[in-house]
Amino acid sequence: MSNSKRAIVMGGTSGIGREVAILLSQNGYDVAVAGRREELLKTLVNDNESIIDYQIIDITSDDATEQLANLIERIGGIDLYFHSSGIGYQNLKLDSEKEMRTVETNAVGFTRIINNVYHYFLKQGSGQIAAITSIAGTKGLGAAPAYSATKRFQNSYLEALSQLSRMKGADITFTDIRPGFVATDLLGDGATYPMKMNKHYVAKKVVNAVLRRRKVVVVDWRYAILVFFWRLVPRCIWTRMKISSMKE
Repeated sequence: MSNSKRAIVMGGTSGIGREVAILLSQNGYDVAVAGRREELLKTLVNDNESIIDYQIIDITSDDATEQLANLIERIGGIDLYFHSSGIGYQNLKLDSEKEMRTVETNAVGFTRIINNVYHYFLKQGSGQIAAITSIAGTKGLGAAPAYSATKRFQNSYLEALSQLSRMKGADITFTDIRPGFVATDLLGDGATYPMKMNKHYVAKKVVNAVLRRRKVVVVDWRYAILVFFWRLVPRCIWTRMKISSMKE
């Protein structure tokens, strides 16, 4: 094992997570990846020398924290945990199964893993937790109720843990990364999305934010402007607006 810093990327099988894992490995980290699809994890490890290990983990499973602990032990500890595991649907019909699946992954699974890593870093005395959330957490989106609600939950949870870690006197950095639309499998529903960004471009922005230990980052500048104006819209007006990027 080298003297490099060590990182785990959850959700490293594809999309932003995969790109971030590769970029972190090119920026001095020994990286381990986790996710549900073993063949993709194996390929990533085999093709990249500094991606040193993998573990099959489904964050919605009760044994997810046990599997994560096994991976941490195998690579000799971690300095950075990066969370890029999540799902989302535009759900104009408010399909209950889609809503519950989103909550189970983005809220329950997210909390299960982030809570576990927080305790690990609290015991260690330092560390960095970075997570891909979304600009969707800015306002309640009628086209994606569970998705926007769980992303708001993630934003608040990271903020709360940041405060809690300071109360505990721990040197834990929290990086909340809020992208707009990114061309990944998550948007593979055939809908038309405005201002869709390339995942390689986004991953570079993300890793730059992680390396600089930024607290909250909106990717990119166009979405930062959009979010600024969203926040200015009063609730009474917002709930009358028709915001959707698909036909269902």
